[in-house]
Amino acid sequence: MITNANKTVLVVDDEEDLRHLISVTLTRMGLVPVAVGSVKGAKQALAEQPFHLCLTDMNLPDGNGIELVQHIKRHHNAIPVAMITAYGNMETATLAMKEGAYDFIAKPVSLPRLRHLVEDGLNINQVASLTNMRQLIGSSAKIEELRQNINRFARSQAPIYIDGEQGTGKQRIAHLIHQASPRRDKPFIHFSCAGFSDEQLEAALFGQVQNTQGERVEDKGAILSADGGTLYLEDLNEIPLHLQLQLLRALEEKSLRPRGYNQDIPFNVRIISSSHQPLAQALLERRFRQDLYYRLNVIELTLPPLRNRPEDISLLAEYYLEQLANYYQNEPKQLNQKAEEALKMYSFPGNLQELENILERATTLADGPHIDPRHLKLPESKPAAQAPAEETQQEREQAIVQAERPAEQSLEDYLQDIERREILAALDSTLWNRTAAAKRLGMSFRSLRYRLKKLGIDQSSDDA
Repeated sequence: MITNANKTVLVVDDEEDLRHLISVTLTRMGLVPVAVGSVKGAKQALAEQPFHLCLTDMNLPDGNGIELVQHIKRHHNAIPVAMITAYGNMETATLAMKEGAYDFIAKPVSLPRLRHLVEDGLNINQVASLTNMRQLIGSSAKIEELRQNINRFARSQAPIYIDGEQGTGKQRIAHLIHQASPRRDKPFIHFSCAGFSDEQLEAALFGQVQNTQGERVEDKGAILSADGGTLYLEDLNEIPLHLQLQLLRALEEKSLRPRGYNQDIPFNVRIISSSHQPLAQALLERRFRQDLYYRLNVIELTLPPLRNRPEDISLLAEYYLEQLANYYQNEPKQLNQKAEEALKMYSFPGNLQELENILERATTLADGPHIDPRHLKLPESKPAAQAPAEETQQEREQAIVQAERPAEQSLEDYLQDIERREILAALDSTLWNRTAAAKRLGMSFRSLRYRLKKLGIDQSSDDA
């Protein structure tokens, strides 16, 4: 815990009793509270002296907390701000974090939760900026923007949804955000929601207590294991609806009750998530809760595909070839000019992951110190310049709705027809091997099985 001596905290609330309670708690933490009851009073205090933290209520007699968050962001950007909200008002909390608040606390204020909130806020400016950004290889404008976003988002405690194509490095980015955040010395838990039965997923995520041969065996689960740190939830779309509701309640209340426990357990976790499929389709089909989606997607970070930053390929290739040389304990091989040009013209549907695989294969095939185009064995593809432009999540959602369809056909039926055609094409091309078809479609076997049942496609045989 950092030293709190002489650190000042601005408390903004029109309830005198709550101002007093928070001020007493801050004083006991060794901090210096300054309490005011209005937006005007807060702006005046900010103009008169420096602060290390601000806690503000949402509803104030001459304005609201969002206005104050925006003011501090514009004029005192180094001051972290947390919002005090009415119980259960997640819309307010989400809006505050979108505007720049690092976290929130609900009324009635829990003193242990308040202390955690304050400690998190005070730690924000103790972390060196751009931590480990050297792991992001490249000099393009897009990669520089990504570095800045990681550093900016690391200051917040708001949930982040990482969007991007397969192979763009979502896990690495999640880890970098954690390393650049005040939680860097606490656990980083990477948890994939795919490959579980519903019962197994509940236990693995929320924890459980079992009595095995007379012994009590406790499994904390992924959320409680990440307490104080960051939980990266991968394959978010694999969570069934009833567990989505359970996750939503846990995130709103910042506590959960593992199976077999008789009381709730509080936790302090920052959530970063991603999905191997865009969630827009799952939202349209009501397979993913809209309220949970907006709760987890407070901040959206979109990763650029490799085809949109070809100027980074030379540096990336050099990095991967050095890594391969270290692994195989030999001298790193080099791309000749034609091989480098071929990589820059390739569209990389598998992004960074595919580039690494191509270079590992080329390293094996090349007998000498240089790699030429024949060693790359690139599949036929459109040049990078002709590749589709990068899309935002909103553009993809609009594309789903705006796709051409017969006027007499409902949107739901139209989307089901498209889905049925794509699934049947994948099944036909894999001789109805469902595992291979799921891989070709970019989904899990469990997701494919759900869609087969939903669309009424024959499942007489099953290959897990």
